[in-house]
Amino acid sequence: MKAFNHTNAKNLAEAKTALAKGEAELIAGGTDLIGRLKDNILPLHPTALINIKTIDGLDYIKEEAGVLKIGATTRLADIAANSVISQKYTALAQAAGRVATPHVRDMGTIGGNLAQLHRCWYFRKPENRFPCVRKNGTTCYAMTGDNRYHSIFGAVNRCIAVNISDTAPALIALNAKILTTSRTIDADSFFDVKNPGNTVLAAGEIIKEIQIPAPPAGARSAFLKFAIRKSIDFPIVNCAVLVGGGPARIALNAVAPKPYRATKAEAVIAGKPINDANAEAAAAAALEDAKPLTATRYKLQIARTLVKRALLRTRTL
Repeated sequence: MKAFNHTNAKNLAEAKTALAKGEAELIAGGTDLIGRLKDNILPLHPTALINIKTIDGLDYIKEEAGVLKIGATTRLADIAANSVISQKYTALAQAAGRVATPHVRDMGTIGGNLAQLHRCWYFRKPENRFPCVRKNGTTCYAMTGDNRYHSIFGAVNRCIAVNISDTAPALIALNAKILTTSRTIDADSFFDVKNPGNTVLAAGEIIKEIQIPAPPAGARSAFLKFAIRKSIDFPIVNCAVLVGGGPARIALNAVAPKPYRATKAEAVIAGKPINDANAEAAAAAALEDAKPLTATRYKLQIARTLVKRALLRTRTL
């Protein structure tokens, strides 16, 4: 690992000022960042890390005026264990509880889980061996290489690496907003793979808070994840749903370069009872626009199954 300066920020203003000085990056839990730095996967290496876990008032879970508010440095383990989130915002508690291992959940934060970079063995190859399109190169090496875990909905900006956040689809399904140091962004609009940073965050912009409106009366949500191993692994596919009390919301992840809102599935299930036939029809609609590669066709059935099972799971919550 190359040398860098480390600063414990006292407040967000100090963190923003430090970010503006040279090649600096934020660190909170560090569960993604430290691995990236050790492997030197990017062309540029930060000269400074700005620790925002030292900022008071960024770690909290509270409900105010019908809105759940979660500070950006709140640990995933705390979100998974919170009784209010488990009961009212169930998909998020289930998603946070499925991230990696207990140790990672004890370190990782909600902000970091949203802002982490893509998983692709070409993009993540140590010592920047593959200068791919996500590093301002000209080639997506996965397109003609080993792409078994990659997008089934085609490329975005010529990249087929997938977003693998577990909390992202849950927040999208729950109609969350992300409050930053300069604006409020719908969770559905937070991800932009045209930006090398994977999100729409501008230089120096910092996530402050996640805001989730209380689900309407009668609404139920659920999250499911398929991975090779139950612990540690990133998702092959994950899915979050919100149904009842209003329009359905269904989001998949690890199937495209950014979380995928299954609007066709939402339209199919709208106003209908959650039963086997309707859940299966919605699951089929969710994958109507899929464009899998030869090696990723198997993900279609996994995604359909997760949509169906997640919908059916809301009946027993």
